[in-house]
Amino acid sequence: MEEACLGLLDYKTEKFALTRNRKVGLLHRLIQLGILAYILGWVLLARKGYQEKDTDPHVSVITKLKGVSVVRIQELGDRLWDVADYVKPPQGENVFFLVTNFIATLNQVQGLCPEHPSIPDGNCRNDSDCSAGQPVVHGNGIKTGKCVHFNNSHSTCEIYAWCPVENKILPRKPRLAEAENFTLFIKNTVNFSRFNFSRANTLKTTDDSYFKGCQYNALDSPYCPIFRIHNMVEAAGTSFQELALRGGAIGMRIDWDCNLDQAPSACQPRYSFNLLDKEFNFRTASYYQDPPYQPSRSLLKLYGIRFDISVHGQAGKFSIIPTAVNLGTGAAFLGAATVVCDLVLLYLDTKAEFYRSEKYEEAKPPKDKKVNAAT
Repeated sequence: MEEACLGLLDYKTEKFALTRNRKVGLLHRLIQLGILAYILGWVLLARKGYQEKDTDPHVSVITKLKGVSVVRIQELGDRLWDVADYVKPPQGENVFFLVTNFIATLNQVQGLCPEHPSIPDGNCRNDSDCSAGQPVVHGNGIKTGKCVHFNNSHSTCEIYAWCPVENKILPRKPRLAEAENFTLFIKNTVNFSRFNFSRANTLKTTDDSYFKGCQYNALDSPYCPIFRIHNMVEAAGTSFQELALRGGAIGMRIDWDCNLDQAPSACQPRYSFNLLDKEFNFRTASYYQDPPYQPSRSLLKLYGIRFDISVHGQAGKFSIIPTAVNLGTGAAFLGAATVVCDLVLLYLDTKAEFYRSEKYEEAKPPKDKKVNAAT
């Protein structure tokens, strides 16, 4: 017990032993080269570990669609659609909906009419199948208790609803097929507050005609913020005609990767598109008073393309603190190479016992000469 306690007071000092083991020596150099390649090549150069980073920029996105189309509606004839009609909502936000197709149900009034036969809960054989006061599941109104004929071909429950009930016939071709030639203006600004640096995706020019004639191209016009809808849909991996018929959703991502050690002009946005969904629609109605002052409405089931625009970015600038931290980490990794090679040499090598005896030696102080003389 006494020897164990005294052992805590022993002091160990390093002893360097030169070994001619070429295998372990080669392993040592390979590990060192690997660590140097990782620190210098990956951490410092590829990942720019010598820079301070700002990965949370303040962003602003403003959108505007341009284009007109003439649509023929059977009950109304030709109707002109402009940006106020086919963009929902109209405020120019980073999420908006472009109408490409629709089903119109005109001149609806509140009253009694048969449910549409496409609604399973609305079909019936007799009055007992239509419980009065019960809403039609996934239907258009409240059952009155009567089973009536729908266009003399089907029997459905009579309901209290907006009549006639919604039309279900989807056009075979998109009504707003010209929408593929519409253009989308996107103004995006990022601000990296840590470095007091701002950048916009628009070209700074005094020529007002530039934005009226340019169109985005990564090579020729990287600072033109105007995109053709057809090109955006194709970049997402689908065709406009297919997506415009039943609607869908497209995600647009704007990436900013700014190296502030270079000129500001080198900080440019990168755009990417991906298909999020292949079907999207919703309903809207316009209300009016029809003589004799009866509330009326026109119902539109709108199909189209929903655009979701997201902005991501980071900026980096040289700083001594991350440089010192990464170099210090690299130096620590180099020390680990020696630890690994010592383990191989002292425990895994065929001559491990010999190397251990040479590396570890117990140093004993010489005996006191006076004590020896007295003896």
